[in-house]
Amino acid sequence: MSATIERPCREAQQPGFTDLEKAVINRLQHGLPLVASPYLAVAEELGISEQALLDTLEKLLEERVFTRFGPMFNAGEMGGGLTLAAMRVAEWDFDRVASQVNAFEEVAHNYRREHELNMWFVLATETGEGIAEVIEQIEARTGYPVYNMPKEEEFHVRLHFSV
Repeated sequence: MSATIERPCREAQQPGFTDLEKAVINRLQHGLPLVASPYLAVAEELGISEQALLDTLEKLLEERVFTRFGPMFNAGEMGGGLTLAAMRVAEWDFDRVASQVNAFEEVAHNYRREHELNMWFVLATETGEGIAEVIEQIEARTGYPVYNMPKEEEFHVRLHFSV
C-alpha cells in the first residue's frame, strides 16, 4: 500500500482572535488539570473568571473554531476495543456509505482520503470483541468490506498549534 499526502480542502483562513481567545486556545491544548473544578483552575491560571472561560469556549464552538471539545479516553486501556479501519468506496456511492458508517455510535474521525482506500475512521467499542461485531455490521449495511488495522504500537505526539 502506498501513502498519499492529504491536501487541504481549502485555504485556511486566519481568524482574528482576541487576546483572551488566544490565551484560552493556547492553554487548553495542554489539557485540563485533574481537579474537582478544572475550568476554574484554568481560569485562575489565565487570570479570568470561570464564566469568562466557559463563555469563550462556547463562542469558539459556536464559531466552529473548535469542532469538538471534550475528553479523550483510551478505550483499550479501559477494557474496550479501539482500531483504525478503512474502506474502498466507489466515488458515486461515497456520501451514502459515509452517512451509514457515521450513524454507528462507535465510529469517530471518519475522513475521506485521496487513496484507493478512500474512507478511514476510528472504531471504539466497549469490549475488544466489539470491534469485529461492528465491522461485520458496517459491512452488512454498506455492502463494502472494512479493512481492520489495529494498533501495533502507540506513539504520543504532543502537537500544539500556538495562536
